[in-house]
Amino acid sequence: MTHQPPVDEPTTRRRQLLGRLPLPERTFITDALRTETVGGVLLLAAAVIALIWANVWPHAYENVLDHAVGPSAPLHLHLTLGEWAEDGLLTIFFFVAGIELKREFVAGELRSPSAALLPVTAAVCGVAIPAVLFAVTNSGSGGHPGGWAIPTATDIAFALGVLAVVGSHLPSALRAFLLTLAVVDDLIAILIIAIFYSSGIRFWALGLAVAGLVLFWFLHRRGVHGWYLFVPLAAVIWALMHESGVHATVAGVAMGLMLRCHREGDEQHSPGEHIEHLVRPLSAGLAVPVFALFAAGVTISGSALGQVFTQATPLGIVLGLLVGKTVGIFGGTWLTARFTRAELNPQLRWADMFAVSVLGGIGFTVSLLISELAFPGDPALADRSKTAVLVGSLLCALVATVLLKLRNRHYRELCEEEDRDLDGDGIPDVYQQDDPAWRAWVGEFAPRAGDDRTDGGPGPSQ
Repeated sequence: MTHQPPVDEPTTRRRQLLGRLPLPERTFITDALRTETVGGVLLLAAAVIALIWANVWPHAYENVLDHAVGPSAPLHLHLTLGEWAEDGLLTIFFFVAGIELKREFVAGELRSPSAALLPVTAAVCGVAIPAVLFAVTNSGSGGHPGGWAIPTATDIAFALGVLAVVGSHLPSALRAFLLTLAVVDDLIAILIIAIFYSSGIRFWALGLAVAGLVLFWFLHRRGVHGWYLFVPLAAVIWALMHESGVHATVAGVAMGLMLRCHREGDEQHSPGEHIEHLVRPLSAGLAVPVFALFAAGVTISGSALGQVFTQATPLGIVLGLLVGKTVGIFGGTWLTARFTRAELNPQLRWADMFAVSVLGGIGFTVSLLISELAFPGDPALADRSKTAVLVGSLLCALVATVLLKLRNRHYRELCEEEDRDLDGDGIPDVYQQDDPAWRAWVGEFAPRAGDDRTDGGPGPSQ
């Protein structure tokens, strides 16, 4: 899965899956994943603090969680701190997800149908199989099929946090696949939340929110700048979306998708890239960890853990994350290779893809959010679902760690080869092959002088 340089090759050569990334795309992904990795470690720390707080001082945790602040009129924003974290802070997370999605369509893997086929198929299968497993597990009289979407999400920050903690040197091609998979996964999660977990639509508020989005798009496309204009406008759009009955995080996604993510003229960075560069640390370092602090605090006891494996709803979540996501992601990847006659990068094995598929079963942030949305009238069931999300994600992390550690020496060698720059010119030696076409291609898309980031190469204007 890579953008090939313009060299004359036999038309019968098979397309390669998980091949070497183009240099600009590799640089961009390295920068993005660095922030996500730090955020993943903070996310893990926040989850641990939440569990300790909720089990050692449960009343204090509940009092903070249920403390309400904000105006009650006219938009009914007198919300608990837990609701502010769920509806407010996660909007920042989904705003970044919207920019990532837009960039993937404009300059990333999703702009090419042939390259997009792998992560899209893997993501769709990775959503469908867990949902089916959950539905089958909850098909009896004691089941709750309404939680089918809980085990369908992949949490890239949590996965990268696990990689950082265990010290696995995952090659950039596998990291890029995991990131693109998570972006497509987020898109599916957004659609699921908007379609299945929105109720009591107030069309006057929804219409005003849409009008605000149109104004946001118009001002952005006219080249108007200034956070003092866009931040208040974004807050109004969010409040109207919240009032409309559509989940408020949809406003964040919509605004992210409206940003221009291709360069024009002599721009060093597109507006979308620039804003993502500013907001991503806020999302990964504050919004998501604080949400985890308020969402992951569930009571852990012998009976609670026993219910995870004996009751239909939590068992369906664990099976969906550990088995469903693994089978879906790996099966989707294998089917793509099988029916498109593509071949896997010879430096990798299918065992590597299987390990990454298990890692993709870590479904923390969005799964916790959907646990809240799926059972609004049954907090006890929502807590059991959250416990199942934690257990399932932990099992996926442990299994993936073992599988990745078995190949970690090989990964380290691949990473060293990717990073080696003996001539010190800032371009890894592996991109400076003797082939003139490679040299011309790298020179065309190499970072400009003074750039601290690059985009993923030229993409169609949007």
